[in-house]
Amino acid sequence: MSETHWRTLRIATYNIHRCRGMDGRTIPARAAEVIRSIEPDVVALQEVIGAGASSAGHAEEIGALLGMGWVMASTRHLRGSLFGNVVLSRFPILHHTQYDLSWKTCEPRCCQRVDIAIGEDTLHLYNVHLGTAFLERRYQASRLAAIVHDRRIDQPKIVLGDFNEWTKGWATQMLSEKLQSIDLRQHLRRRKTYPGMFPMLHLDHIYYDGQVEVVKMELPRTRAALIASDHLPLVAELKVKF
Repeated sequence: MSETHWRTLRIATYNIHRCRGMDGRTIPARAAEVIRSIEPDVVALQEVIGAGASSAGHAEEIGALLGMGWVMASTRHLRGSLFGNVVLSRFPILHHTQYDLSWKTCEPRCCQRVDIAIGEDTLHLYNVHLGTAFLERRYQASRLAAIVHDRRIDQPKIVLGDFNEWTKGWATQMLSEKLQSIDLRQHLRRRKTYPGMFPMLHLDHIYYDGQVEVVKMELPRTRAALIASDHLPLVAELKVKF
């Protein structure tokens, strides 16, 4: 049996809003600048435009600008290009898959799972973007909790993304029964992440399964972060036991 040990990681979640900023301009390099400034080891992105017939897409451009490996889990097409979630990592990506979270006639949604090699260890990261309707999120939270609770996948697990829930609703209750939640009230004076320049709602969350210690949380409010997207990035520095 391998010896257990702790590793410190910087992990972030960031809804980049198709790289369309609060000024109405679409600039992937600006989103990349925000990500570079927070220096994450791993970052989960939502609302990302992927490859299309005439473009390699924002995912490839941001990955190249940052020198990070990336994988995409697309849920639909947007104006001829793939659209969905992306995980970028400074560490090797061993495996990735996606689970369908779509509900009835609502916009297609998914949970993206990415298995990342941290030295000889493996971190399982789940990147989600839940729906905007209450009943939709109730279904998605139940399914997501079951997916993450699958004991065939070893700890540690990090679940993060845009949960589209600003109060402690059904999704929060369901996930809190199965996972540990990072309570931002213990770490941040300002906790709201949406909309960008004048955030009024706390939509972005981080959960975990396994032995994890929160070193610190950050909600960058640089000029670039305030204008690059309609969300602010949420950054967690975590000590994770493998």
